[in-house]
Amino acid sequence: MDSAPSKAERHSLIKQIVKDVRLDTQEGLVAELRGHGVVCTQATVSRDIKELRLTKIQFDDGKNYYAEPGGSEQPLVDRLLEAFSNGYLSSDFSGNIAVIKTVVGMAPACALAIDAVQWPEVVGTLAGDDTILVVTKSVSASKRFVKKIEGLHK
Repeated sequence: MDSAPSKAERHSLIKQIVKDVRLDTQEGLVAELRGHGVVCTQATVSRDIKELRLTKIQFDDGKNYYAEPGGSEQPLVDRLLEAFSNGYLSSDFSGNIAVIKTVVGMAPACALAIDAVQWPEVVGTLAGDDTILVVTKSVSASKRFVKKIEGLHK
């Protein structure tokens, strides 16, 4: 690209790159963009990943790479099941907050799947590397949510 691409053009290129190349780090994505003539920082790529709702998905080689949500035609619940089968460890709740423990690196994918399903109990999620805080509407909603999550993992 001769001049700095617009955000929409950069987002379009990022989507194409993650379809064509298996990338597991933001730095790798920055390097790929640079290879396409787009110079940007890791911070910009981090924001782009959030805005595009990219997540890491386990591929057939057993490693996790960036991918677009909905890249396949799986129903949302199937995507949730897949994310949790790859990363779920445990869940519990206190008051209207549920805490989900995952394998390191899988919390963002699991939280994205929870958000996508849009269960009525859930107000929102916040994911770290291996922990998800799920704010629910009430104590009873937390209890129902944790039972649903535990039921998915069985």
